[in-house]
Amino acid sequence: MTDAVLKDEDGTTWFGSPVRELHPLDAEHAQEEIESLLEAAHERDCPRLASLLSADNRLRAFLAAVFDLSPYLRDCARRQPAALEALFDARLDARLNALSEEIAAVGLGAEESEAGVMKMLRRLKLQAHLLIALGQLSGEADAAKTALRLSLLAEACVNAAVNFLLRDADRQGKLRLPNPAEPSRDSGWILLAMGKLGARELNYSSDIDLIVLINPDAPAVKEPIEATELFVRLTRRLVRILQDRTEDGYVFRTDLRLRPDPGSTPLALPVEAALHYYESRGQNWERAAMIKARAIAGDGKAGERFLTELQPYVWRKYLDYAAIADIHSIKRQIHAHKGHGEIAVLGHNVKLGRGGIREIEFFVQTQQLIAGGRFPELRERETVKMLRELQDRGWITAEAGEALIAQYWFLRDVENVIQMVADEQTHLLPDDEEGLERIARLLGYTSGMIFAEAFRQALHMVESHYAALFETAPQLSRGVGNLVFTGDVDDPDTLHTLSELGFERPSDICRVIRGWHFGRYRVTQSAEARERLTELTPALLEAFGRTHRADEALLRFDEFLSGLPRGIQLFSLLQSNPRLLDLIATIMGAAPRLAAIITRRPHVFDGLLDPGLLSELPNRAYLAERLEIFLSGANSFEERLDRLRIFAAEQKFLIGIRLLTGSIDETRAGKAFSDLADLTIGAAFDAVQEEFALTHGRVRGGRTAILGMGKLGSHELTAGSDVDLILLYDHAPEAEESDGRKPLAPSHYYARLTQRLIAAVSAPTAEGVLYELDLRLRPSGNKGPVATHIDAFRKYQRNEAWTWEHMALTRARAIAGAETLCAEAEQEVQAIVSLPRDAVKLKRDAREMRALLEEEKPARNIWDLKLLAGGIIDLEFIAQVAALSGKCLADSRPTNTGKILAELSSDFADDQVRAELLEAYRLYMTLTQVIRLCLTGPLEPGDVPPGLANILLRSVDLPEFGILEAHIKETSARVRRHFDRLLGEGRA
Repeated sequence: MTDAVLKDEDGTTWFGSPVRELHPLDAEHAQEEIESLLEAAHERDCPRLASLLSADNRLRAFLAAVFDLSPYLRDCARRQPAALEALFDARLDARLNALSEEIAAVGLGAEESEAGVMKMLRRLKLQAHLLIALGQLSGEADAAKTALRLSLLAEACVNAAVNFLLRDADRQGKLRLPNPAEPSRDSGWILLAMGKLGARELNYSSDIDLIVLINPDAPAVKEPIEATELFVRLTRRLVRILQDRTEDGYVFRTDLRLRPDPGSTPLALPVEAALHYYESRGQNWERAAMIKARAIAGDGKAGERFLTELQPYVWRKYLDYAAIADIHSIKRQIHAHKGHGEIAVLGHNVKLGRGGIREIEFFVQTQQLIAGGRFPELRERETVKMLRELQDRGWITAEAGEALIAQYWFLRDVENVIQMVADEQTHLLPDDEEGLERIARLLGYTSGMIFAEAFRQALHMVESHYAALFETAPQLSRGVGNLVFTGDVDDPDTLHTLSELGFERPSDICRVIRGWHFGRYRVTQSAEARERLTELTPALLEAFGRTHRADEALLRFDEFLSGLPRGIQLFSLLQSNPRLLDLIATIMGAAPRLAAIITRRPHVFDGLLDPGLLSELPNRAYLAERLEIFLSGANSFEERLDRLRIFAAEQKFLIGIRLLTGSIDETRAGKAFSDLADLTIGAAFDAVQEEFALTHGRVRGGRTAILGMGKLGSHELTAGSDVDLILLYDHAPEAEESDGRKPLAPSHYYARLTQRLIAAVSAPTAEGVLYELDLRLRPSGNKGPVATHIDAFRKYQRNEAWTWEHMALTRARAIAGAETLCAEAEQEVQAIVSLPRDAVKLKRDAREMRALLEEEKPARNIWDLKLLAGGIIDLEFIAQVAALSGKCLADSRPTNTGKILAELSSDFADDQVRAELLEAYRLYMTLTQVIRLCLTGPLEPGDVPPGLANILLRSVDLPEFGILEAHIKETSARVRRHFDRLLGEGRA
């Protein structure tokens, strides 16, 4: 903070307090941004702002730093310099109040058109959004005040849109409003805010979660029987007004998926139907969600009546521990992380990650559900207010309460600043140092290192208190009953206990566990190991029982134990680390692919003992370093290939664990799996070339390049992906044959070399298969030679290739081989992709290919995400057509589908379409990565292991499987509409 208060010519201030000093990343760029804003101030007749920006003062320096660090806020100021000019007439708080009044007036304006309302709301929201951000960044507002301002802004916008729509319906004779000057009163249209908006804790770029209800008997409703249809139409228009992207941006992204049974209910639901649902079928997560519900727009009195009637459903009279245990399972937040490794700052999820905002919110919510039935003081919506109440009532210590409150607001500050950079709905810190430095400086830190240390301390503090809070909270389990595994006769009480825990074949389970305690495996041959395992057994059985595939999970664990050479270290680790025990149970019960890896190769479990596992990103450098170490000392060709298989299996497992635990997201997982394939296939190719040369020598001037295609080329590989390759070669013109003791002609030489590579990578050995290789994307497919001369490749692609082959080529990249030929191949691919094309023919070919695929390989169900209409293939085709028709604006040629979609030109797809395609891509990639990681076959909707369901729900932050399936249906329908429009007939 500065010592002096910055004043303008009139002696007033913008913020009413000294501005915080911020430091730009690039002082020269910051100066350029100020010059650009100065130009906009002159153009838009903002003389006082122009005067301020022309002088050397603290406020100018503050703005320069902000606009250097935040492209979004810079763009807001350029588009609306009047928002800053207005601060010379009224300080920030007063100006925000004035904007709220202007927003309210939009909804009550005379005969305003819907397009006009949309334009005005977007412009006023953008001004308020800019000012709210400047308030936080300047130090004028703390995180609590910022959250309140954002929430009030969202409420004002929703109310304005609702009032306009009600008045419009009244003008059209569809409603009979008792008082058009107060359109919401007695209208029968109820809008409940959920989540952070309900608690008035909105973050900077948040969605708003709404539940829309109807009172068909309200005075304004003319025909009760038609009320649902009418209000559903109005709700659709409301969503369009708020979230459609136009040239003026959007107001708020709006989510209606928290309504009862969203897959089969209308967008607006009659009150009686909603009450019946909650009382008869309501889930425990919905009870938790309803804590924050608040009537914010429409018929407020009817909304309050509904929430009052719902009180007995939300607040149970007696402590409901079984329900709380259910919420823990559904919400996937029960993990009390007890210092398992360092926390990585880069790429950390401030909301969902370890020590994050959700842990604080979840603890508060859980304690509210436990005790709110008896203590009405615990029924408030605000997280911090309830932390203080829990502290005052002795549920938590004063130390824990104050620490969690301080860190909650610190993390909310960080969350807001992350979102202020580009107005993106993300909670991830950047994964690069420059990006982290940007966040640190926006928060007022002088360096990223200082911020990283403060952030890490905050997370550790939350994590430690979170763990302790759940240890001291009332026990949620029923306790384990009799467990006796001595002798050779089943104990009846033990059989009963096992049945209660969820085992379907308790006698078989008894026999298995007796085998452990009898020391039949190497892992339990020592007395100390058997003693540790005996102590661990109750916790193991509870953990496996929670998977709802208890027998299957325990039998897989038994198979795992049978291959272990020793067990004391493992049993001690599991005993002291419940989180790792839950992870093992999840793997055994929900992830057959990972269970198979860990069972066949127990040594991969050693990687879990690495304390840095979850804090280190498995990037290319990390993997390359470990591969080099692992291969050192391998002298023979066969030993190198075996070590490559061992290394790849272990790293696939560890990448999978990071994905499973949320340490990395689906994008980083795809990149890591692809980097691993690049490195191991490259190392195998090096070994093959050396071994091959011992017999056949080398071809003069010979060079090779391997093109990664498909998901490998686009860095989207999964744990179960095959690998698509094309092998290219070149040699000196005069070379007639290789120089070895068994010489071969060049074409024969490289064909044989490629066959050797296929065998080296795909042939099963004692250590399994490295990768299944697919070379069908080479010129002429299976009919062509397995290795292709670069000139033949060039000629084929330019003269003979089909459209689908050029589409496939948009994902090609060189992964191994001679640097010069790799560079040449990349240039050639770039040239082919950039060739001028008939856009109409290109789109027609793509549509025909998609139709043929749907006819020959229809999707099995909505979980067939690749083949689903509106699924992954549709997104890939859109991206590939855009790349081939020059509609991707990226500086360099991207091969990744998501990156192409993010850079679609505005004349191909507008901002909203681009955002919706990207959202669909991220959803599909997240689900695909998890499913391919856990399952060896397709996901069957009727037979989803509960553990896997929880992992999928956690990965997309949704509370219930039915909601996830409804979300997939909505998303795929939206993507298919975009596919039909973007690739439709007549679009050039």
